Amino acid sequence: MEVLVASAVGILTSAGFYLVLRLRTFPVILGMSLLTYAVNVFLFASGQLTVGSAPILRDGVTAYADPLPQALVLTAIVISFGMTAVVVMIALGSYLGADDDFVDDLANPADAPSDAEERT
Repeated sequence: MEVLVASAVGILTSAGFYLVLRLRTFPVILGMSLLTYAVNVFLFASGQLTVGSAPILRDGVTAYADPLPQALVLTAIVISFGMTAVVVMIALGSYLGADDDFVDDLANPADAPSDAEERT
């Protein structure tokens, strides 16, 4: 099971980095979302799964579930949702202002590829 979770975190991280390195805004936003999912899975997997344990400390209970990873994941989900909303609004403003959704900012506009060239 640990190999499966570690592989999932690795695949999400590598796909996220690949998409963040793209030159369009939509893949960058998707890549950042994948990276936050990878962090969430990693944080959740850092706590040990205890089946049939009490979630709250009580008298006479010897085994209980650790609430810290769950609280961290919940906080990370809220923060990533807010971050994604801000990035989408910035990308939308950039697209409406420049009529282009490229992320790169060329120092010399003469270096920009023409419309006839294929941008990948």
